[in-house]
Amino acid sequence: MMGVNHATSGAAAWIAATAAMPYVTTGYYPLDSVGVIAGSLVCAGAALLPDADHHNATIAHSVPIVGSLAAGAVGAATGGHRHGAHSVLAVAAVALASFALGHVTMTTENLGTFAIGPGIATMALVCFALKARDLVESWLTAWILGAIAGALIVFFAPHQLAWFPIAVTLGYAVHLAGDFLTTGGLPGLLWPWVPKPPEALKTVPVMNRVWMANGYITMPVLGNAGSVREMLLGFVLALYCVYGLAHEALRGFGVDLLSIL
Repeated sequence: MMGVNHATSGAAAWIAATAAMPYVTTGYYPLDSVGVIAGSLVCAGAALLPDADHHNATIAHSVPIVGSLAAGAVGAATGGHRHGAHSVLAVAAVALASFALGHVTMTTENLGTFAIGPGIATMALVCFALKARDLVESWLTAWILGAIAGALIVFFAPHQLAWFPIAVTLGYAVHLAGDFLTTGGLPGLLWPWVPKPPEALKTVPVMNRVWMANGYITMPVLGNAGSVREMLLGFVLALYCVYGLAHEALRGFGVDLLSIL
């Protein structure tokens, strides 16, 4: 799946889980409007993290030289693109890391304690999300807007940060779900052990596309990454995000979009 659709699917998943719209959301983790809107950006950015193992991913271009070096290091440490960073083990590691990051604070004598860990991470993830969706032209603008978003959350709505590790973990997992729906697939549930199918299954129609000869598993309903089917799904999810974010923005001002429509 392409980066822009990964980001869109991450935002859509967060809106579906947290927004207040009836019928088109789950209500699984209800939040106020600030949490829905800010969390959708964080979740969208987190949905780009698994591709930090690819030299041409959005994150690799985020900071000159440093971004590509970081992507190269992640790729080398995880075995390359769509290996360790695209595994269940990686989701668990990200969940633990984001939870730990949520407890990185700074205490000042006059202003109290601030959760700078989530603030800095929010800055980066919002930056990634804005650039992946081409909502801004330059990386500098994306970093500035990301910094503003992180600062607003930390200084003016610190209670919102309770959802930070959930948004990061959900975004990461949604990325893997998207790749599972393409022909590239994922390295299974047991990475670094990637068992290959027995010879008898390699010639069985359908099964040999679900459990591939290299051991990867897939349900390729979207076809190849960047396919027309994927783009159509991305378009539908983008419309859902626009509707959901508009609803939440108006709800924050006490306006019910559904009553207007």
